[in-house]
Amino acid sequence: MVYRSLVRPLLFSLPPETAHELALHSLSLLPPSVVHKLAGHHDQKSTLNITRFGLSFTNPVGLAAGFDKNGIALPGLAALGFGFIEAGTVTLHPQPGNPRPRLFRLPKDRALINRAGFNNAGAAEFARRVEPKRPNCVLGVSIGKSKVTPLDHADEDYLASFSEVYKIADYVAVNVSSPNTPQLRELQQADQLSSLLRALQTRNRELQEAHRRAQPLPLLVKLSPDVTREQMEATVAAISRLQVDGIIATNTTVSRDNLQTEKQQVAACGEGGLSGQPLKQRSTRMIADLYKLTKGKLPLIGVGGIFTAEDAWEKISAGASLVQLYTGFIYRGPGVAREINEGLERILVREGFSNLDAAVGCRA
Repeated sequence: MVYRSLVRPLLFSLPPETAHELALHSLSLLPPSVVHKLAGHHDQKSTLNITRFGLSFTNPVGLAAGFDKNGIALPGLAALGFGFIEAGTVTLHPQPGNPRPRLFRLPKDRALINRAGFNNAGAAEFARRVEPKRPNCVLGVSIGKSKVTPLDHADEDYLASFSEVYKIADYVAVNVSSPNTPQLRELQQADQLSSLLRALQTRNRELQEAHRRAQPLPLLVKLSPDVTREQMEATVAAISRLQVDGIIATNTTVSRDNLQTEKQQVAACGEGGLSGQPLKQRSTRMIADLYKLTKGKLPLIGVGGIFTAEDAWEKISAGASLVQLYTGFIYRGPGVAREINEGLERILVREGFSNLDAAVGCRA
C-alpha cells in the first residue's frame, strides 16, 4: 500500500507529534468526499451493523480518543470508514498539556508512548467548533479532569464539561484512567467513581428533561489495564449499580514488560502510557473478565493493540461489541478501518455467524 511504502516513512522521519498534527491538519482541509475515495472506502454489509446503548453503528470499528482532541477533522476521519469516532479527551479548562516531546514511537514493538496530558482547547471551544461540522457517524466525546482542578473538586469539573458537550455528543466517555494527569487514576476507586457517576447521572437526567430528549445520553467509563482483579470487581459493581451504559477497555498501560525495543531507548522516552501491540493480550484478557463479571449484559468497547481484522475479532469474540484503534491507525494508515471491516465480513462467514451481534462473546 502507498501509505506503508511511501507516506509512513516520510511521516516517521518527522517528530511524532509534528507528523500527527500534519495528518490531522491535512484531513481537516480535504473534503470528506475526496477522503472517502482516497481511502477506498465502501459501504459495509448489514452483517456489521450493530446497535448498542440505543445507538446504531454501521460498523464496529471506531477511532479512539486522543487522535482528534479538539474536533478539527471529524468529518474527514469519518470518511475513512470508521463506524464511530471518540473525540477528546476534553477538559473544562483549556490546557497545554505536558511539555514536549511527549509522544514517542517504538517501531520494533508497533507501539507508542505518550504523556500528552489532555492538551486541548477546553470543552466549550470543542462544542462550538464541532456543532456545525458533525461527522457522518456516531460521535463519542471523552471528558477528563482539568489538571488545575483538585481531586476533591473533580465531580464539579466533570459535570461542567459534560454540560458543555451534551448537545453535540452521541455518547460521553468518562476518562478516569489516563496515567498522564496526576492522581486521575485514583478516581477509579469504587467510592470516588460512585460519587462521580452518581453526579453525572443526575446531571444527565436534568439535561435530558431540559432538552426534551427521549433517553438520557449514554454514559461510558474508560478503565485502565493496570487495575487489579479486586479493583476491577469493585469498579464493575459501582458501574452496574449506577446504570452506566458501557465500559471502554482499556486505556494505555504504564507497564514496560516484554518489549523488543532496547531498554535504554524505552527509558529515554520517560513516563507515559504505552499503547499498541504490547497491550493487545492484556486488554483482551480484561475484556473477557469484564464480559464474565457483567454476564454479557453491559456493552464493552475493546481497545488495545488492534491492527488487523483478526485482532478486532479477538476482542469481539472475548466480549467486545465495538472496538477502537489509535496506534494501529498510525502504523497502518488511512485504509485501516476499511481493511478491518472487510476482514471482519470474511471472518463472520468463516465462523458461521450471520451477523456481528451473534458473534459477541462467542469465545468468552
